Amino acid sequence: MPRQRLTTWETIMRFTPAAMAAAVIISTMSTSSIGAPPQQVAISALSLDMQREAERLQAEGKLDEATGYFETALLADPRNINAYIGLAQIAQVQSLPGKAIRLYREALELEPDNRVALAGQGIALVERGAIERARLNLARLQAMCGATRCDEVTRLSAALANAGPRTAMRAEERAPQSDGASTPPAERN
Repeated sequence: MPRQRLTTWETIMRFTPAAMAAAVIISTMSTSSIGAPPQQVAISALSLDMQREAERLQAEGKLDEATGYFETALLADPRNINAYIGLAQIAQVQSLPGKAIRLYREALELEPDNRVALAGQGIALVERGAIERARLNLARLQAMCGATRCDEVTRLSAALANAGPRTAMRAEERAPQSDGASTPPAERN
């Protein structure tokens, strides 16, 4: 039986799905290696320059200006862990431990084993009264430092020792504050 020759259109239709699948596989393999860890990309030079200037201003006590530079550093490169840490330290100096905790958390999302961020967050947690959560940070730091006692463990341990046994209260545990305005008129008499 003689073989029938395929038309050009039939040839295209027959091999297009396979060609497209091969193209997708090849393009995927060329842009990332399977199983390889993600490559570390350097922080932008502008971000590092802004961070250094912010740290200089922070050391001089010019916290508002330093905040602006740290925020600019993060705009230039949101992966700048030290800019988050600098902002968190300023928040702690300004007695804003909740903000500090959030900023340290941002840094820890980028680098979970950053000892400075773990200790800073732990100290901010102590300031908020979240002693048990701060102790978890201390345990992580102790595991990371091992037998050598690192400065971060010392600082967080001192903060916990000064805090005493208090713990943060949940909203449902707090007694309602009565100023008389929220009490129904029949009960005010």
